[in-house]
Amino acid sequence: MRRFFVKNILFIITINLLVKPVWVFMIDRTVQNRVGHDAYGLYQALLNICLIFQILLDFGLTSYNTNMISRNPEKLKTLYPSMLTVRLVLIGVFSLLVIVFGLSVGYKGKELGLLAAIMMIQVMSSLVLYLRSNVSASLRFKVDGVLSVMDRLLMIAICGFLLYYPATASYFKIEWFVYAQILCYGITAIVAFWAIYRIAHALPKLSFNIGELFTAIRKSFPYAIMVLLMSIHMRSDTVLIERLVSKDQAGIYASATRLLDLGNMFGILFAGVLLPMFGRMIAEKQSIQPLIKLSVNLLLPVAFMVSCIACFWGGDIMQTLYKNAGEYDGKVFSLVMASFPAYCIMYTYSTLLTANGNIALMNRISLAGAAISVSLNFYLIPQKEALGAAMTACITQTILAACYIIFCGKRLQLPHSFKWVSAHLCHIAILFAAGYFIHLTTLHWIGQVLLICLISVTSIVAFRFISLNNIQILLANKNNR
Repeated sequence: MRRFFVKNILFIITINLLVKPVWVFMIDRTVQNRVGHDAYGLYQALLNICLIFQILLDFGLTSYNTNMISRNPEKLKTLYPSMLTVRLVLIGVFSLLVIVFGLSVGYKGKELGLLAAIMMIQVMSSLVLYLRSNVSASLRFKVDGVLSVMDRLLMIAICGFLLYYPATASYFKIEWFVYAQILCYGITAIVAFWAIYRIAHALPKLSFNIGELFTAIRKSFPYAIMVLLMSIHMRSDTVLIERLVSKDQAGIYASATRLLDLGNMFGILFAGVLLPMFGRMIAEKQSIQPLIKLSVNLLLPVAFMVSCIACFWGGDIMQTLYKNAGEYDGKVFSLVMASFPAYCIMYTYSTLLTANGNIALMNRISLAGAAISVSLNFYLIPQKEALGAAMTACITQTILAACYIIFCGKRLQLPHSFKWVSAHLCHIAILFAAGYFIHLTTLHWIGQVLLICLISVTSIVAFRFISLNNIQILLANKNNR
């Protein structure tokens, strides 16, 4: 199973490395620079409203669907019609409540129209994620990997033309960015429908069996609560900044979180592979400890390297990426990226709890996270603006990461390894000590970053977090699945 995981995660990471950075730096960043902090800050705030309410759009169906099909692949055909029907109903509920909420917090006119268009992005995005869950739960990770980048590839082509072609570049509007996303998600959804037909010979159709629909909703409800609570502690910050302070501060925070979102894209890819694999391994009573260690060893050392770079060179990075960025932007970015290792821990351990069926426990942890996040944001944002939200994100995600590790160890009786934990702590100490002294040198900041990357890679190899020899053995050993 480890061989299967390594082969597929390497494929998925490779194609995403080829596409997602181009999307972030050449398209998304350029859009913000072109339209300005105010317009992009409004877009990000409206997007986060939709993301918070996305629970009503998904209702935990994607996580429930992945868990069920990974354990029982033959359930795909029976669940498919009822899931599609429930989603159609939820789209209506989601759309109504988002518009009502938008009106209640003071959006009107053009802002409300933009909210409706962004709402359609989320409808299409959620549909694609659900369709992909059928593909990944069937362990067709390469197909899922292609689907995971298809919308971005299309966006790079369309927005790349609009942003860089002289006749359209100077007239670019945030609305064009929104409409292009709707089109690209729609095309990806059509391809995903076709992929499911090729895998399971299942055609998209609706089920009007009320019993089946209520059963699907009832069983997915705990997952829905989990997604809602996680959305609150992960996505409410930009909305609060925009409402409590200003659109400009929301734009600054959005620019600071862009690289975090890029890093989290890869964490989400790991979770997408791990959830069906953990589910299948738990159902077959296989040992999950080797896969946990492998996942953490691949994610965490790199996450700390990224956090270290942001800590010492955050200001340089922000000033290079964004016009008018200053020292304040660098501080926000550094604090935002300090939460990245905690997110990586979450993508492994919370996924394990979900696969093990500990949804009630996940909901309690997420409720605590939502309470901490909202409370701290209401206290810190009025005082420190975007910086306060960054501080809140770092504190909240670190607390939650510790909770996930502790409860995973208790619920699944995971063995303790002092040597393994000590190796990670030593890696962190070496990294930040090296970063501190390198930052004091007169070397250009890009050279300093390259040097800390080299030290980090050397440390990763020295502590055997990633062993090229072991990976080669895994890939060569056809019996090690």
